[in-house]
Amino acid sequence: MPADSNEHPTIGPDHQLLAPPPTSSRRKIVRVIVWIVLLLIFAVGFLLVMRRRDDTTKTGGGRGRGPGAGGPVTLTVATAKKGNIGVYLDAIGTVTPVYTASITSQVTGPVVAVHFKEGQIVRKGEPLVDIDPRPFEATLLQAQGVLERDQAILEQGMMDRDRYRDAWARNAIPKQTLDDQEKIVMQQAGTVKNDQGTVAFDQVQLGYCHITAPIAGRVGLRLVDPGNVVQASGTVTLAVITQLQPITIIFTIPEDSLGQVQPRLRVGAKLPVDAYDRAALKKIASGSLLTLDNQIDTTTGTVKARASFENKDAALFPNEFVNARLLVNTLQGATIIPSSAIQHNGTAAFVYVIQDNTAHQRPVKPGVSEGNSTEVEGVEPGEVVADSSFDKLQDKAKVVISKQPIPGNPIGRSAP
Repeated sequence: MPADSNEHPTIGPDHQLLAPPPTSSRRKIVRVIVWIVLLLIFAVGFLLVMRRRDDTTKTGGGRGRGPGAGGPVTLTVATAKKGNIGVYLDAIGTVTPVYTASITSQVTGPVVAVHFKEGQIVRKGEPLVDIDPRPFEATLLQAQGVLERDQAILEQGMMDRDRYRDAWARNAIPKQTLDDQEKIVMQQAGTVKNDQGTVAFDQVQLGYCHITAPIAGRVGLRLVDPGNVVQASGTVTLAVITQLQPITIIFTIPEDSLGQVQPRLRVGAKLPVDAYDRAALKKIASGSLLTLDNQIDTTTGTVKARASFENKDAALFPNEFVNARLLVNTLQGATIIPSSAIQHNGTAAFVYVIQDNTAHQRPVKPGVSEGNSTEVEGVEPGEVVADSSFDKLQDKAKVVISKQPIPGNPIGRSAP
């Protein structure tokens, strides 16, 4: 009899059915497959991007920097010129007066008068300070009295000596008496000379009561007032005078530069020195090098130099810090281009020479610079070089020369 269709068939031990895999195992397999597909897609996309970048680099494309990409590059140019350019040594210097006088008292006494005003320009010999002279006048008068007395005694002794000589000539006195009188006269002459020295000393002391300017220059702030008692020890400064015209600047140069400076000084060359402000933007004054120091500072490897300036407008102020530029030599017939036209790629320097509206990259060797100009080797006078748009420019790029400044022009930008 056939089995009912609703009844499950009997399964023997040799005919068992396989159970379906668990749900968690299926999810793991699907997740692994999805990750594998994603990794393959990412790898294929990365390879495509790298291949496209390589193709762009080979064809000079990418951001429109290849020749002809995006059209010609608009730029401004400069022409290399033949001229003279100076070789300078730059250093930080200090304005130093030729003479600085700190006035102190040589005698003790009260100050009775101050004749100068603060900041006044005084001449040599003008009165500055008066100290009460009365005690020194009295001492001088006393010394003069002693001198006059001893001079009279000397004259009397000389008269006696002359009488003794006449008496000895007539054999009226012994020779010993004459000899004794001559020695007495010599002693009296020594006393008079001592008195003269005392009088001269007292005159000097009296002169110290009237202090005058030892040099011409500018007086600083007043440091003493009338009524103050000053001492002869000189511990109190009464005034300070600094000479302003002429004035000097002391600066240092490297010892390696002595070979450039010393030969010029030996032949008597006048080396110009310009003084600039602290920011090295504004020229204050022009002068010339006076001399170099006699030894090198071993701690810094530099040697001091002194330059002189007339300073007629008093633009240089004592102890002011300035930037000094020493003109060592002048290169004749050098090729000069604007410093902004020189580009750098690491340690190498180059320019873009414009020929037939095409930029040609050319290595150059920069030399000395003066202002915005630089002496170079590798460019001939008359050649035209690019002076702007370096962010778009490269070798063999087509260019359009503009006579107007390029907005946002990056000056001195390094090559990519």
